Amino acid sequence: MSLSTAGPTLAIVGATGAVGTVMRDVLPMRRHVWGEVRLAAGAEDVGSICRVADEDLKVEALTPDFFDGVDVAVVDIPPEISAEWAGVAVSRGAVVVDNSPTFRRDPLVPLVVPEINPEAVHERPRGIIASPGATVMTMIDVLAVLHAQWELTELVVTSFQAASGMGRAGMTRLHDEIAVVGGDRNLGMRPGDVRRAIEHELGPSLFGGPLALNVLPWAGTHVGEGWSSEESKIRHETRKILDMPDLRVSATCVRVPVVSTHSVSVHATFARSITVDRARQALVEAPAVVVMDDPENGDYPTPVDIVGADPRFVGRMRQAIDFPRTIDLFVCGDNLRKGAALNMLQTAELVAATL
Repeated sequence: MSLSTAGPTLAIVGATGAVGTVMRDVLPMRRHVWGEVRLAAGAEDVGSICRVADEDLKVEALTPDFFDGVDVAVVDIPPEISAEWAGVAVSRGAVVVDNSPTFRRDPLVPLVVPEINPEAVHERPRGIIASPGATVMTMIDVLAVLHAQWELTELVVTSFQAASGMGRAGMTRLHDEIAVVGGDRNLGMRPGDVRRAIEHELGPSLFGGPLALNVLPWAGTHVGEGWSSEESKIRHETRKILDMPDLRVSATCVRVPVVSTHSVSVHATFARSITVDRARQALVEAPAVVVMDDPENGDYPTPVDIVGADPRFVGRMRQAIDFPRTIDLFVCGDNLRKGAALNMLQTAELVAATL
């Protein structure tokens, strides 16, 4: 370990990506934890200078030597290479907090949300800790609060996932599509006209179809029997974080034309009778949740109103009419902040306290 009187050394791997950029924005408020901060990114950004707090830091190449002397590495890089580089970092003495799906199902790798299972960071036999997917992060604090009092038994959710879930490329593509369709008020009235206009100007979309003026009932890759990887992640990660391996979960993931901030419609059933008033009070008292629940006066969470904020925002709370132990609600959370960057930094701080 390089731990010194100045504090441990933190490495941000993927520092110029969508999540890495937000980590650099969030870090100044948490900079006192770390003695030194290092940045690494892809070849196109190596040598560039990033301002972090009061420091100008040079982006370094991702090499094995980069991890020498690093105590904790927060890693947000494509899953196809995260396994390799996480192993390299651990071999050089770092504890890795990884944001890819690579390790989330590994029984030897804890899946950590500091507000829910902070003790899990102590058991890390592989030297790796996983951070949950952003869609799960959107709703998991709310579910954990309600589960603690009423015992969650089953969960049916529909996600509304922003373009930023696919990183900088996703945000750029959505803005480009909006630019194409924004000047033509006749679009959207004939079959295929939006697709033709967008693909004529921009080519095929990384979303699998046009996102501007549209929604896509698919996010992720196919994992069999009609399910997407994003839907599978919701089931497995929710079970693991809440330590409920038999929780019944069904999810439908939808990509929507929102730049950043995921939303989730939640239909949650409990073992004990639950009322909206009691559930609302429990969530009002939760430290990481903000309740916006006065729909008659237009008060409910929407992505454009809460983007850039750290808590999860919940509203549209109502008793399911035909299900007396079920609550329906709507949750929004910035998928780049608490959905990724902040959760990783909070987890890294828990690790730092154990060094």
